[in-house]
This record gives sequence, C-alpha cells and structure tokens, in this order.
Amino acid sequence: MRLRPLTSPGSAAIAALAVIALALGGCGGSSENGVASKSADEIVGAAKTAADSASSVHVSGSIVTGGTPVTLDLTLASGKGATGEISENGLSFKLIMTGDTVYMSGSPAFYRRIGGTAAVQLLAGKWLKAPATSGEFASFGSLANMRTLIDSTLSSHGTLAKGSTTTVGGQSAIAVTDTTKGGTLYVATKGQPYPLQITKTGAESGRITFDRWNQSVTITPPSNAVDLSELKAASGH
Repeated sequence: MRLRPLTSPGSAAIAALAVIALALGGCGGSSENGVASKSADEIVGAAKTAADSASSVHVSGSIVTGGTPVTLDLTLASGKGATGEISENGLSFKLIMTGDTVYMSGSPAFYRRIGGTAAVQLLAGKWLKAPATSGEFASFGSLANMRTLIDSTLSSHGTLAKGSTTTVGGQSAIAVTDTTKGGTLYVATKGQPYPLQITKTGAESGRITFDRWNQSVTITPPSNAVDLSELKAASGH
C-alpha cells in the first residue's frame, strides 16, 4: 500500500491556524489586567506570554484556507500532545497526538484518500499510528507541542493596529487588527490577557475561538492502532 503525501488534512489544518495569525485564547478573572491601555504590539506580546504559561486550551472553529474549508475541534495540552477532530472540505477524522506519534481514525473515505482501496481494507474500524515528526504525516508535528504552535503562529503577522473594546463570548476584550494580512484578534481585558477569538473576512474568512484554558486533559493512545511501518513492510513499500 502506498500512502499518499498528506498535503491536507493536517498541513491544511496547520495552515488554517497560521493564515489568520493564530493566537490562543480562553477565560480570565474579573479584575482589569491593563492590557487595553497598551499598544497593539504590546497587547499581542502580553497575549503570547499568557498563552505560553498555560497548561491546555481548546481550539475550535472554521476558516477557509487555499479555497478549502477547514473545521477544527482540538484540545492542546502543553507537554502532552493533542486530541480532537479535524474536518477538511467535509472529510473528517479523529486525531490523537502524544510524544512524537500521531494516531488517526477516519471513515472509509478518509482512508481511501490517504492510501487508496488497500488502506480502506486494512484500516477499517482501526486507528493508524505514524511518526508525527517525519514522513507522510510530519505536518502534524506542530500540533504536538502547544508552546511551539503558539510561538510560531503569534509571530506570523503584519502591521498591527489597536481597535476598540468589545465583548466576545461574554468577556470584555480589546481588538487588534492585522492591517497587512487582515484578521482581528480579541484579547481578554480581565484576568489573564488570553486571546479569546480571531476572525477574518474575505476569500479566506472564518472564526477561531479559544477557551477551556488550563483544564485537566488526559490523552490516551488508542489500543487498536495499526503501525504505518508494518503496513509499508507488508505491502512492500
């Protein structure tokens, strides 16, 4: 069985996060944190510092990247990995990442996409186990390390402009707009200055929301995973 390179899902999901200068967001306390009085760049810096210190976050929403709709529903845990579901162009799959290993479970259509008919026959009802840092599924590596993902995506922006205060998800927030690439980041003005949401309009429009900061997360590898190396050996590839 020859697995097709994973140019999407995975790489598309990561591009989806970066395309609107992803910042992570969540809940805060009740006290004003002073971030609303800072400059646009200082607000993003404060959000990055707060996010880097968090233990976990839930990322959800949908955007369009490269003309393809991508939906994310992921929980990221610092030092542990990630778990959740990704859907690209209507084709979804479950994802578990721990250490340097990625586990995926999808429909027959998903397995057919990445490996053809042979993959459907071998993987139906099972999880596929593969390296997350090399090979066909290396694009998932960025999802395994929460802090790396935050740092790399927060640095992907153009000229920033400070907006006005508003309410996002019932929380007070200050808006920061990327005037070069488009997209608006909303950062909590109470409690920790976690970003709450990112929105983008235009051809690659969408909305990504971040919540459930610092909640306890358990990531357990599936017991019935089929190792990619075994499949390649069995198929002579």
